[in-house]
Amino acid sequence: MFTGIIETFGKVKEIHKEEENLRFVVETDITSELQIDQSVSHNGVCLTVTKIDGNQYDVVAVKETLDKTTLGSLQVGDIVNIERAMMVGDRLDGHIVQGHVDGKATLKKIIEVDGSHEFYFELDPNLDFFLVNKGSVCIDGVSLTVVKTQDKNFHVAIIPYTYEHTIFHQYKVGDTVNIEFDVLGKYIQQYLQKLKL
Repeated sequence: MFTGIIETFGKVKEIHKEEENLRFVVETDITSELQIDQSVSHNGVCLTVTKIDGNQYDVVAVKETLDKTTLGSLQVGDIVNIERAMMVGDRLDGHIVQGHVDGKATLKKIIEVDGSHEFYFELDPNLDFFLVNKGSVCIDGVSLTVVKTQDKNFHVAIIPYTYEHTIFHQYKVGDTVNIEFDVLGKYIQQYLQKLKL
């Protein structure tokens, strides 16, 4: 489990195709604090550390993860948002994030507003029913509040600190991002579907 509060950046140093999977070698300033078998969020995707070598570590993304997320489009040299799993007893500054991406969204517009930024996204089809005005959403691992929704479109406001300390400052119109919706909303939706309401 994660909070959606990005801890640091990671740099993709190597990518190796292993049958239908991809093995990523990532470099961070917290690698020395990691352990093999530890869960780490990479742009919102929970992956398991399989090897540590100096300031670099390995993680593997299976085909299903590559199909559902943006990890398959990463290239050597790309920067990713990194967060380690939350510790029991810590403050929950973001919201409960599982690192299980629900789908993708496309960035349609960026507007600068008095020093902050508004980012407008369009969701993949059949995902918009999870969105709630003023509810939580996780974009590439970043816990955010939905400002407004309309059909399959929504936007979020990014304060300067978040803009600089996440990969939001790298985004360009047309980019695709990983989306994870609020876990409580997903449980409620599944419960209602079982009741056929």
